[in-house]
Amino acid sequence: MSTPAPRSPRRHPRTACAAAVSAVLLATACGTNGAAETPQEPERATVVDEERCATNRAIGTVTYLTGYQYQSSVSILEAVAADALGYFDRVCLDVEIVPGSGDTIGNARSVADASVQFTSLGNEGEVIQANEQGIGIVGIATYGHVGIANLMTPKGVEELTDLEGTVLGHKGMLPPPVAAMLVSEGVDLDEIEQELVGYDPSILPAGEVDSLTGYRSNEPFLLDAMDAQFIEWLPEQFGVAGSFGVMATSPDFADAHPTAVEDFLRAMAQAFEYCQENGRECVEYAAALDAENPESYGYDVDHNLRIWDAEQELVSSYTMEGKPLGYIDLNKTEEEAAILEEYGQLEEIPNLEPFFRPAFIEAVHIAGEVSWPEGG
Repeated sequence: MSTPAPRSPRRHPRTACAAAVSAVLLATACGTNGAAETPQEPERATVVDEERCATNRAIGTVTYLTGYQYQSSVSILEAVAADALGYFDRVCLDVEIVPGSGDTIGNARSVADASVQFTSLGNEGEVIQANEQGIGIVGIATYGHVGIANLMTPKGVEELTDLEGTVLGHKGMLPPPVAAMLVSEGVDLDEIEQELVGYDPSILPAGEVDSLTGYRSNEPFLLDAMDAQFIEWLPEQFGVAGSFGVMATSPDFADAHPTAVEDFLRAMAQAFEYCQENGRECVEYAAALDAENPESYGYDVDHNLRIWDAEQELVSSYTMEGKPLGYIDLNKTEEEAAILEEYGQLEEIPNLEPFFRPAFIEAVHIAGEVSWPEGG
């Protein structure tokens, strides 16, 4: 099986200064040097006007809670890099980055109760599920428009129906896109024994399970490093909708501080472009933060660079032509919600519009390009 042929990564030139100024009140004069400045530079000019800068600074410290530790995933690495490269400073935001545990619903609760202002979630379905549980959050950017969950089996599995009567390992639940893929191929899920397993994929080649769910940007690389023989099954190959790399905030914070939300995403977008070209440098920023984390399990720069490269390629490949990176498509969101409904994780599909605010990410871009002046 093969994945859809990816487009070349989007590496946009900087937006023309005149357009950026008129659209987002960018006040720094255009320069001729568009190279990103490094964290070592002591002075960085702001890229917003004085009034907007004062508005952002008046908020004080805003906290971003990562999806999982300092893993170099899309929606995490950009924030780390934006801080290290001074991009948050350029938009007058004082951002504190806190490592998350991987508990995405817990992250959503932290946003809803104002313990933190921004967080990363695994997919748009988690935004919907949080709101259905009374946890008020809004999605403000969706970077990946394809599912990140996968299913891995040993060589020799020719059809997914071959898994009936076998043991499937998962991380807490069978991901709905994987369930939808299996059912679409005629698999009776009641005929598969499901077991909760950890994050070590070596249990698959060791024969402790007959199939294993994971993340396409993580476990396949670990299995390759073990010289394991396996087949990777991807839900989108079977027409199943999905998403990953979702940024969220609270509706109250978005209403009270719209410039901060927009400029947080602006700095993230600028960092995404920088890290496309300078991935290892950005991953090393994350490694430096992880070294200060007492809960660190050890940081593998090479593996995290593979994670970043795989995910940023998926973001670029599955972003529709003419759309900005991070755009929100509620039609696709509804397809994802339908999968949750089908597998009992939603009683019914709610009105999705209150749960997502695409205007912020749209304001960050002009004609699909980040509004950030040259030399700024």
